[in-house]
Amino acid sequence: MASTIVARRCAMFFFALSVCVTGARHITDAHAAGAIAVGKCGAYGQAFDYVAEHEARAAAQKQCKGDCTTVTMKRACAAMSVDLSNPCGAYGYAVKPKISASLNAATRECYKYGGKECVIRAWACDAKG
Repeated sequence: MASTIVARRCAMFFFALSVCVTGARHITDAHAAGAIAVGKCGAYGQAFDYVAEHEARAAAQKQCKGDCTTVTMKRACAAMSVDLSNPCGAYGYAVKPKISASLNAATRECYKYGGKECVIRAWACDAKG
């Protein structure tokens, strides 16, 4: 009789644990929208792990001063690079699945547009990025 009670308790515990894990996964997936806004002279804004893309876009745009371009990311990373020798000159940005790829791509974009000493100015990853 005691072993039946222990077995039932174990079964209930693992059932409750699986419900919690499933719920946590759902919450993480739901908060998986982000955005980065980039502009001249090193202006930027970033938002990550928002419920909806339009919310992330609005939050990033609000932080960015000036005329900014906003790109969204979902389960990814975004980065912005500026020319250190002329912050109001060349800049680049990228959105990629992993942070290392987005940092490298943003730096390459900055050099592509004439940057001489491109450095990362901002980066952000949303859930799972």
